[in-house]
Amino acid sequence: MEGFAEPTKWQRFKGFVLECRRVFRITKKPSGFEFKTIVKVSALGMVIIGLVGFLVHLIDALLFG
Repeated sequence: MEGFAEPTKWQRFKGFVLECRRVFRITKKPSGFEFKTIVKVSALGMVIIGLVGFLVHLIDALLFG
């Protein structure tokens, strides 16, 4: 469209900072229970991904030596 200038680097940076401030204003610190649940779920996900990778490597080693 005609008449709209590309924002300058300073304007983009200022917009980014304002967006970051908005996000920080609406976020909250998790409770102890929420934090422990997040840690457990994350650990379980890492274990599952590790097991899948290990099984793929094991099958590859057994089949293709």
